[in-house]
Amino acid sequence: MMDAFRLHRGTAPLLLSIPHVGTGVPEAIRSKLTPEGLLLRDTDWHLDRLYDFAEGLGVSILQAAQSRYVVDLNRPADDQSLYPGQATTGLCSTIDFDGRPLYRPGEEPDAAEIAWRVETVWKPYHAALAGELERIKAQHGYALLYDAHSIRSVVPRLFDGLLPDLNLGSNGGTTAAPALKERIAEICRTAEGFTHVVDGRFRGGYITRHYGQPERNVHALQMELPQRHYMDEEPPFAYRPDVAKPLKAVLHRVLESMLAWKP
Repeated sequence: MMDAFRLHRGTAPLLLSIPHVGTGVPEAIRSKLTPEGLLLRDTDWHLDRLYDFAEGLGVSILQAAQSRYVVDLNRPADDQSLYPGQATTGLCSTIDFDGRPLYRPGEEPDAAEIAWRVETVWKPYHAALAGELERIKAQHGYALLYDAHSIRSVVPRLFDGLLPDLNLGSNGGTTAAPALKERIAEICRTAEGFTHVVDGRFRGGYITRHYGQPERNVHALQMELPQRHYMDEEPPFAYRPDVAKPLKAVLHRVLESMLAWKP
């Protein structure tokens, strides 16, 4: 059985979810991928390093072990589109963000293969996520969820031009208390040298929308970051600690501010 996730349980009321950082690909799937697919280009590279300060804040951390090319943990299990009418990728996508094929001709996953990936990777991750939020809520009376993402700065198929630096998502204000969303938006607004947008192209994926239930005292926000601020966007996708430093400082303030908030 392959690992679906790694979980660190903290003491604070906040869970950091990193669903696209995984790079695991079972050999049975790897052998079907195109050379482009094998690059795993659309990975949210190095987010575990970018947020490595979170553990010291007492934050719980859940991170994917398997690649989003195996199964996308931020899509619903029935693969309903989160962005109707806009270009996107699916639960077990057969194309990358640029629309290039991930699989050799005739090797795309069928319904049985997709069901197996959901059962062995998607469901365990979400069971862990739901369970940790319940544990946190039982301990603190409320739970906070921060869903961390990153993407190449320019992906014409998905968005126009250069992606803003800090993309905060609350699905139009429905996934977190307005006071919490505004608190974090203000940090993004005042972050020197960084641009920001709230509920722009990335409003929050399945995880933020599904688990963010303010009426149940579970508050979720998504942060999408362009990778130019902390790494090389071309292979071998190297982490750049020197470049990452200013962004890391902003993210530290974001998580500290979430932790200082109470419903």
